[in-house]
Amino acid sequence: MTKQIKLSALNLAPVRKGKTVREALQHTIRSAKAVESFGYHRFWVAEHHNMEGVASSATAVLIGQLAQETTQIRIGSGGIMLPNHAPLIIAEQFGTLAALHPNRIDLGLGRAPGTDQLTAQALRRHGQKAEDFPSLVEELRHYFKPVSSRPHVRAIPGEGEEVPIWLLGSSGYSAQMAGELGLPFAFAGHFSPKQIVPALNLYYDTFKPSAVLSEPYSMIAVNAIAAETEAEAHVLASSLYQQFLSMIRNQRGTLQPAVENMDDIWTPHEEQLVMEQLSGSFIGEANKVAQQLYDFAVNLHVNEIMLQTTIFDEEKQIDSYNRIMSAWQAL
Repeated sequence: MTKQIKLSALNLAPVRKGKTVREALQHTIRSAKAVESFGYHRFWVAEHHNMEGVASSATAVLIGQLAQETTQIRIGSGGIMLPNHAPLIIAEQFGTLAALHPNRIDLGLGRAPGTDQLTAQALRRHGQKAEDFPSLVEELRHYFKPVSSRPHVRAIPGEGEEVPIWLLGSSGYSAQMAGELGLPFAFAGHFSPKQIVPALNLYYDTFKPSAVLSEPYSMIAVNAIAAETEAEAHVLASSLYQQFLSMIRNQRGTLQPAVENMDDIWTPHEEQLVMEQLSGSFIGEANKVAQQLYDFAVNLHVNEIMLQTTIFDEEKQIDSYNRIMSAWQAL
């Protein structure tokens, strides 16, 4: 029943309290190998900058290492924040990755900076803005064509490489653009749940068949945590709650250990704000989570679900991946 809907994983290489960046990256590699063995379709990492708790800033470098350490699972970016970079550089980086790991590399593109305003200015010294996203995407796609339309500037590696390009979004902007270009679309439902339905509808309504896709292909990222009992899953999720609380308080740091009672940490108003942002999360016993994920995907006509599993305990995180996939395959 579930075979037509794929499960994938999103990972930000979180730096846990008391651990080093090296340990965070090592665990991300271990996670990719684990989810591959469980049967997940993709493993994506995302570009963020100037964040103490996120170690995936050099995204293309990390993707290369993840692809080297795995054998079949698709590895990609969820996403590369294109206005931070020259399209030629991204074409060369992902062209290299695709040449080294044929038919396994995905290039998901976002238009947000993935950081604060000052860091964005440091990244975008060439003056690119989010408003330039459509032209940047067009330029990047040209570099991947077999015969470059820019004969004097060629991406080598990159030229002729079939690197699947996804557009990522947390609103309707990229949804409409993906539809009009006939590209696959991935939505950040793990932090923008209220916009899932409007964005998907816009994508489906504006979709035009292309050389890439004959019909729409959509993926939604959601928070998903499973454990032996629902009570344990909600305790594990307290690290996720603390992560979003730190963003609300503008006090970002490393990923914090789970706690038994969040009421000792947040105020009722803060709880409301956090839970609104996480209203699309799937947390509980694995069979229940898997059924809810399946119903969610079917109701929204989604082709793929990407799980963001934020758990402090590394063994429990991998166990959650395993439990959800086992329950999913049993549906």
